[in-house]
Amino acid sequence: MKSTRRGFLSGATAAGLGTALGLPPADAKAAVRGQEMPFYGSHQAGIATPAQEHLQFAAFDMVSDSVDDLRGLLRAWSRAASRIARGKAVGEFQKPDRPPMDTGEAIGLGPARVTVTFGFGPAIFGVRLGLARFKPSPLIKLPHFSHDALKTRFSGGDLAIQVCADDPQVAFHALHDLIRLAHGVARPRWVLAGFGRTGNTRHGPTPRNLMGFKDGTANIVGEDAAALRRFVWASERESPSWMHGGSYMVVRRIEIRLGSWDAHSLHDQEAAVGRHKLSGVPLGGHHEHDPINLGAQRHGSLVIPFDAHVRLASQGYNGGQRILRRGYSYVDGVDGHSAAGGQLFICYQRDPQSQFIPIQRRLSRDALNKFTTHVGSAIFACPPGARAGGYVGEGLLG
Repeated sequence: MKSTRRGFLSGATAAGLGTALGLPPADAKAAVRGQEMPFYGSHQAGIATPAQEHLQFAAFDMVSDSVDDLRGLLRAWSRAASRIARGKAVGEFQKPDRPPMDTGEAIGLGPARVTVTFGFGPAIFGVRLGLARFKPSPLIKLPHFSHDALKTRFSGGDLAIQVCADDPQVAFHALHDLIRLAHGVARPRWVLAGFGRTGNTRHGPTPRNLMGFKDGTANIVGEDAAALRRFVWASERESPSWMHGGSYMVVRRIEIRLGSWDAHSLHDQEAAVGRHKLSGVPLGGHHEHDPINLGAQRHGSLVIPFDAHVRLASQGYNGGQRILRRGYSYVDGVDGHSAAGGQLFICYQRDPQSQFIPIQRRLSRDALNKFTTHVGSAIFACPPGARAGGYVGEGLLG
């Protein structure tokens, strides 16, 4: 008998479990848990998709030097991801004398808007796999930036998997099974779980980050097709044909010294960010989504300080360039008298050389640098979406 996540548990059992865990009533969760996000399409899901509540991210090192093994892995990953996106088990549970073909922890939980996004790191295009001639020019090694204190164990990778879902266990299940399927071909280099998304949709209130500020007010939204074409989707202008419709992902692990941040006054916090903490309104504005007035002055001083984060990151300060941010918060132990946490900053763009890199260099003067340290860094080329029955990366690997 075939098993699916939706059919494994009865509605009564699932409702009882939810009550036992102190969750909202089953009917309040049902709509979210039942939502499916298509895996196949012209673009990979999980880029312009309205950000889900939870993240599982993993970078992998190839342990095989065979391009055939890489091709087989992407086929297996894409096939599994397409089933996961529909709320189905990766494989059947028919042979009790063998390991199950699905790890099983998401049975009964529904799709929960899960998306899986795959990326290729620069080393994939080295000589060992014979793909050097296909390397896209925007996929360069990121330079060292001011305030970097990078750690190898949080950086790099040949392959990337970004899993997002509205249920943390659904997200973990997807990554768990994809890691299992990679055995013998690629092994995890680093992984991180996240929560508390960066806003990237016009619908609903803007989420907050661990510093208590709204995060994503000025972000590109997934409903803005023109902005996605201009700033996010790769095209023939900068990329080879196999990347058209894809995007370049930059990942930065940023530690936040929350204890130091918490000790600063509200005035100092708002000056460092350039927005009011409660409302999200830019300093000198009236509404959250008001344009940032970089020239506004009061009593001879800039209303938005010269080193405020929103000034240095703004489109008006960066030659009109923008990036699509898709970051998540994380917590990692304790730091003195405060929780140790930060953000896995993820952004997508059509060319990091003209977007992320110059923006990040301008942020060397960011007032938030007193409270943050970049400890991890990676870059990946995320191909376009797969055709039905195909696999991500088929345009490259054939």
